[in-house]
Amino acid sequence: MKLKNAKHERFCQEYIIDLNGAKAYRRTYGDIKAARIQACKLLTKANIGERIAELQIARAKRTEISQDRVLKELACLGHSNIKDYVKHAADGFIQFKDIDNISEEDAKAIEAIKVNYKEGRIEFKLHSKTKTLEMIGRHLGMFKDIGDQLAEIIYQASEKYMPKKINEKK
Repeated sequence: MKLKNAKHERFCQEYIIDLNGAKAYRRTYGDIKAARIQACKLLTKANIGERIAELQIARAKRTEISQDRVLKELACLGHSNIKDYVKHAADGFIQFKDIDNISEEDAKAIEAIKVNYKEGRIEFKLHSKTKTLEMIGRHLGMFKDIGDQLAEIIYQASEKYMPKKINEKK
């Protein structure tokens, strides 16, 4: 439901453009030095968070883009295999398979095909598997940043070695 405060509504609309609170705050309220701090304060408000979630759901429906769909696309790229596109010819050379016989899933993984008729050369490039698999892994929580690991180590150490009185909240 649209927020009653027009500035808060505009902030939410601006926020979903790039998911950058400081930029959204500046676009809404002008070039303010403390935009990052003010954006953080707004983003902690329940009604702001709920409105942003509503807007994101509406956009997902409108564009028919979901996390599942993005993950499926990434999986096509990440699990691509050059053997799906080429084969060994009888003369020992590599031959490209007929493009009409490549599945839709395999076709999505092709980044570029360049044909140089003068030199009789074809360049064929698939999307980067490394970057794609990293994106999938991060989404699934397989990789943790060093900061996350350090914070976890400090937390576990504090639980194990600090006296209970220090750890207990009063």
